[in-house]
Amino acid sequence: MDPAIHLGAADVATTYRAFGEREARGVSPVYEAWALGVGEDAVVADLLATLPPGKRQPNLVLAAARWHGAHGAYDDLRATLLAQWPAVRATILARATQTNEAGRCAVLLPFLAALPQPLALLEVGAAAGLCLLADRYSYRYDDGTAIDPADGPADVVLPCALGPGVDAPARLPDVVWRAGIDLAPVDVVDDDACAWLETLVWPEHDDRRTRLRAALGVARRDPPRVVAGDLLDALPALAAQAPPDATLVVVHSAVLAYLDAAARARFVAMVTGLPGHWISNEGARVLPVTTALASDRVDRAFVVSVDGVPRAYADPHGRSVRGLDD
Repeated sequence: MDPAIHLGAADVATTYRAFGEREARGVSPVYEAWALGVGEDAVVADLLATLPPGKRQPNLVLAAARWHGAHGAYDDLRATLLAQWPAVRATILARATQTNEAGRCAVLLPFLAALPQPLALLEVGAAAGLCLLADRYSYRYDDGTAIDPADGPADVVLPCALGPGVDAPARLPDVVWRAGIDLAPVDVVDDDACAWLETLVWPEHDDRRTRLRAALGVARRDPPRVVAGDLLDALPALAAQAPPDATLVVVHSAVLAYLDAAARARFVAMVTGLPGHWISNEGARVLPVTTALASDRVDRAFVVSVDGVPRAYADPHGRSVRGLDD
């Protein structure tokens, strides 16, 4: 993922063409067609250019259009945007892209399970905190590895393909403390907030929507603590609350692309100064240490890094993880 898409640093037409060609192609035919349509439609592009830069990102705009009834071909998206622009704009300004993909836990688990246990898990950009619940899900790796909580298979079962260079985890992490930070935490018992999370799931991804509902059900039984705040402000104080006899692990997925380069550098300096460990799961172009791993062949892949050292490529939604040499 290119941070420019999330920050609105490129013009609208360029941003949407890049999104359609790099991120949606082969993953979401609807979003591919919609994004490429915007890229060739000066009227719609000019309309979206009236939004604040950080609110022009395709994931947010296209979800807001669907929230107001857009579906099907590009002409329907266009009609929805033009006919309902005040309402769509209000939704865009009020909402955020908080895709809370529990499936990402499957690509993080091999690295979480390898750390000294027990863990104090702290997620930045946590949204509803679903990725704080890695120890409450079941996992099914394609090498035959099956991992369940002690009381049996969970309501959420996460499949994942393991490529060469990544060993299957032998256990669930022992999480004794967990907390998250988000600018606008999602209340897992708020039906409207949860419906928006479902809308953020791309149109054809019914399996992800089903998994999201199940993960929200798990979270409602014992909601994770997610504090409101900017990660650069809230991280040190929250990390200091972790129990000293547990290994602190700061983790994040698809978060740092929403920060500018200076803020990302501040975050890296801050997190590397904390005790414990740091696991990032971000687009290859997001952090300087992983930029060299970006290429057309792995353009959509995330890179999992541990303590700033790149370890694996991962599918953005957690469907697969593989070593860097694969």
